[in-house]
Amino acid sequence: MSRPRRLTARLRLTLSYTLFTVTTGVLCLGVVYVGMKYVPNYPLTSANPRYRSDAPSRQEILESLLAASGYALALLTAVGMAGGWLVAGRVLRPLQEVTAAARRASGGDLGHRIALAGPRDEFTELADAFDEMLARLERSFEAQQRFAANASHELRTPLAIDRTMLQVAAADPAGQNWPRLVERLLDTNRRGIEVTEALLQLAELSHGAPESAPLELSAPVREALAAVAAEAAELGVAIDAELSAAPAVGNEVLLRQAAVNLLQNAVRHNLSAGGRVELATGQDPEHPGRVRLTVRNSGPVLEDPLVATLTEPFLRGGGRTAQRGPVRRGHGLGLAIVAAVTEAHGGRLRLAGNPDGGLTAVLSLPGRAGSGAAVAAR
Repeated sequence: MSRPRRLTARLRLTLSYTLFTVTTGVLCLGVVYVGMKYVPNYPLTSANPRYRSDAPSRQEILESLLAASGYALALLTAVGMAGGWLVAGRVLRPLQEVTAAARRASGGDLGHRIALAGPRDEFTELADAFDEMLARLERSFEAQQRFAANASHELRTPLAIDRTMLQVAAADPAGQNWPRLVERLLDTNRRGIEVTEALLQLAELSHGAPESAPLELSAPVREALAAVAAEAAELGVAIDAELSAAPAVGNEVLLRQAAVNLLQNAVRHNLSAGGRVELATGQDPEHPGRVRLTVRNSGPVLEDPLVATLTEPFLRGGGRTAQRGPVRRGHGLGLAIVAAVTEAHGGRLRLAGNPDGGLTAVLSLPGRAGSGAAVAAR
């Protein structure tokens, strides 16, 4: 439904300027007229009685003043209209640039920026805010495009593998190792289910805050440690845990899943021999009133550009293609889920590469009000 056409902002500003100018002129002339109205009406005579005086009377002066005022107001109105139109156009010119940028953005061009020059005022602040919004939209749109493409690839891969194995089995039923085939089919099917469940979890986290309750952060972290212990032992990765009291408010299930993902990432992206993981919970010394979970692992040296993208969906430490070997293949959503859980709890996730190799992940959460100091709890 289209809105009715109304006066443009430029015309409304012009009329406002003109009205203000004319009103001011009328008031000034009114003051002059009233002042002249109460001037004493002395008769003006010549000093020589033989000469006739041509001096105007007060009434004639007032009539002349009214006539001149009318012409002055007409001229003031014309000047006010012309000047107001020019001034309004100059003032609204930055707004026209913002409007043009908005139209380009609505047409799909999110890469355009206004970059409005000039003194710092309301219009430059609006243009800068609009540019920031366009930048965020562009990054979000690109991330969604990558996510859609990667999700399609990840969901299609196990299905394509299953189809290939079934086609080979159908072509040569007698030459198949059926137990091995069933095992491989189950493995690819499990992978497809894991990816789907991870995608559903990400979707749920983006639809609002989870149910929260007071909890001790070290409790779900200890459960996550138990869940990852067998895989760590199989890969020869030693985990050194120091779980101090960290009272917080959150969803225990989601925080346990975040801890599991961090630990699995630390274990799977470690050294091939002699790998170590340091796990700790406790008060956040850098931000009083908050608690944190720290996971530090050894491993290859990671460059900063790669670390900055690790929370993107379907991105792994070695790229989108998982490495072959004894390490269980991940689906590239672990750290993305950790980031989503952290954001849903109003927390902060910081990833940093270690100078000697490996990664340090710090998950900082708001602490529980009125909680005491940390108590060691091995």
